[in-house]
Amino acid sequence: MTQLTVESTAREMAAAVRRREISARELLELHLARIAERNPQLNAIVSLDEERARAGAAAADESTARGKTLGPLHGLPFAFKDTHDVAGWRTTYGSPLFSDHVPEADELIVERIRAAGVVIIGKTNVPEFAAGSHTFNTIFGTTLNPVDPTRSAGGSSGGATCALRAGMVPLADGSDMGGSLRNPASFCGVVGLRPSLGRVPSWPDANFWETTDTSGPLARNVDDLALLLSVIAGPDVRVPTALADPGVDFATPPEVALDGLRVALSPDLGGLLEVDTEVRRVVEETGTALAGAGARVEPDQPDLDIADDTFRTLRAWLFQADFGALLAAHPDSFKPSLADNIRAGGRLTGADVARAYEQRSTLSERMRRFFGAYDVLVLPTSQVPPFPVDQEYPEDINGRPMATYLDWMRSAYLITATGCPAISVPAGHTRDGLPVGVQIVAPFGADARLLGVARSVERLGLTG
Repeated sequence: MTQLTVESTAREMAAAVRRREISARELLELHLARIAERNPQLNAIVSLDEERARAGAAAADESTARGKTLGPLHGLPFAFKDTHDVAGWRTTYGSPLFSDHVPEADELIVERIRAAGVVIIGKTNVPEFAAGSHTFNTIFGTTLNPVDPTRSAGGSSGGATCALRAGMVPLADGSDMGGSLRNPASFCGVVGLRPSLGRVPSWPDANFWETTDTSGPLARNVDDLALLLSVIAGPDVRVPTALADPGVDFATPPEVALDGLRVALSPDLGGLLEVDTEVRRVVEETGTALAGAGARVEPDQPDLDIADDTFRTLRAWLFQADFGALLAAHPDSFKPSLADNIRAGGRLTGADVARAYEQRSTLSERMRRFFGAYDVLVLPTSQVPPFPVDQEYPEDINGRPMATYLDWMRSAYLITATGCPAISVPAGHTRDGLPVGVQIVAPFGADARLLGVARSVERLGLTG
């Protein structure tokens, strides 16, 4: 058996299974041993089913033995985010109202990952209905940060990023409305991509024309993330808003030289963000490292003054559309912060929603013009390092109070409102050793080049 460990890359694991240097069953047992070791404390994997996982690994090995065509993720253990419907597997959305829910069909991202050959082991923990960037719910409890278990793993893909960093899974899926892929990636020291709108289509969906939320990939390095993106990206005849580029186009990130790269560096988006001093230091040090590699780094940022109102209005409207009737029927079954946001959506007028869409169009045009002068924008992924796990959200930054549970997430959700692709890449640590990621943003549709830039930044070795 090849000397693979749970810390090996996903590409190495998949290649070893294809070459029959390790079986899917052996690979599964490596990961189940790590889950047994770390999950009881960290609480990242939920609805774990070892018996079904072993049956899935045996079936994968049978396919290998018969010489069948193998998918790019063949034999890799995989746990889906608990907001994604997986046929036959308990899927709770982190809500007590769905604690016993078992979907009858896979949603599209699950279809694609399952078809790529993974061995399903369970789900990854989420906050209630994926709302808020701290992973806790009344069904499974709280997910802890694998670097420092006294800290939050972020959210809503906190279970996924924790499991990745702890070596429980080699890859993970996630979703992102206001930072749910990016914030936990920063907190746990992994890579998370919010792709361009339409790059990773969703089906079924109640509203194809509203794409504030999108699914995306998580991995421990950019090359592995690109592998998963190649599986989940691409058009689908059922989704009219899907971009046409086939997923395979993203399997290998292009080589992008940092020398001459035009970088706009903005630690606080021109004063729109309150940013922890340690996070600001890491962003500024990243700019220094990029300049040292030959990039043309300038302090600049797009005008995003209307992005806060745009995002908050659309988010509240969507929450009301998705959960308003459920909240009315079960008013005591929602966490207060989520219930308040749903009710805020109910108070919106048609004029409010129309204003938000008009502003979103304005933001798109502003970003198009901004990227005429720059290749990428670099800013904080999260405005804070991982915060204490017993807090629902950071109550202040640098001593300045946060008025709501969304205020500290502006660095992510202001970018959401632009529709541009954004990736969080590990870039350093606080002086206490907590992970800090930087967010790299590219023009709409430039996902492949963004991956290339991110890989070049990764090669700088900023995390030591």
